[in-house]
Amino acid sequence: MEGLVIKMKDTFWKNKNVFVTGCTGFLGSYLSKELIKLGANVVGLVRDFIPNSNLFCEPSLYSMNIVNGSLEDLGLIERILGEYEIDTVFHLAAQAIVGVANRNPLSTFQTNILGTWNILEACRRSPLVKRIIVASSDKAYGDQKVLPYDESMPLQGKHPYDVSKSCADLIAQSYYHTYRLPVCITRCGNLYGGGDLNFNRIIPQTIKSIIHNEAPIIRSDGTFIRDYFYVEDAVQAYLLLAEKMEDLSLYGEAFNFSNEIQLTVLDLVNKILEIMNSDLKPIILQQGQNEIKHQYLSAEKARIILNWKPIFTIEEGLKKTIEWYTSYFHSKG
Repeated sequence: MEGLVIKMKDTFWKNKNVFVTGCTGFLGSYLSKELIKLGANVVGLVRDFIPNSNLFCEPSLYSMNIVNGSLEDLGLIERILGEYEIDTVFHLAAQAIVGVANRNPLSTFQTNILGTWNILEACRRSPLVKRIIVASSDKAYGDQKVLPYDESMPLQGKHPYDVSKSCADLIAQSYYHTYRLPVCITRCGNLYGGGDLNFNRIIPQTIKSIIHNEAPIIRSDGTFIRDYFYVEDAVQAYLLLAEKMEDLSLYGEAFNFSNEIQLTVLDLVNKILEIMNSDLKPIILQQGQNEIKHQYLSAEKARIILNWKPIFTIEEGLKKTIEWYTSYFHSKG
């Protein structure tokens, strides 16, 4: 029986037509490459050409179909689903930087909220789509008095990015409850790993600083608690959920994915300094604003229902991440 299960998993994605929004993004590039490796026919939506994207740095790009356009173009999304006979949709595209959202709330709302309802509406009109995964976030929960977050808690974002994820999450739920759209929702902590070129995020920023022998900078007071979730674990979580949606009747459900280890920002930076054998000391600016102080997730539901658990420890994930950035900056001289 075990061999049969493994064989089914290995062949699940073979020749499936899969649409990935945000395929040039951090998680999207990893997910697209894994789907291609598993034999899927991957179609990616690309708004901006990002030459340094992880996706464009490997031959995987030449094994997938790329469509140029944006989430705001409902007609284009409907054309993609129809012409490529899409079976599965992974909606990952978003404006994902909290600081950018605070400065540019309207563009964030347009991408994250309107973009999500366009995807869901196009899927509602497409008879071939059998499963949809919508990427929400731990930020969708907003500030809660009781932690860790679990999936029964209300979504109550207060700041622009958090609100955009709360709204997108609720819209996805509404499409299930009203139209029985075959959708599931993922809520992950802060993703990290090699290939994330948003250097205003704490992990790539810290590694970059240390490689260049500069003191890492912490914007807040260093006591903020966050979930840090390795990108390859996230890919496997997304695939597993998609594979089990139909068999376990999970449509309309949301799942938290987390390694369930909480670190303060200062602890995280010190851990990176230790792994990199650096004597540098972090500079603490105490400037964090419009951010929730403590956020971390319970993944009990995923552990019980999906029999899921992360593969990488925080130390293993950070070591792989550091290796990637060391090679990246070495190649740039």
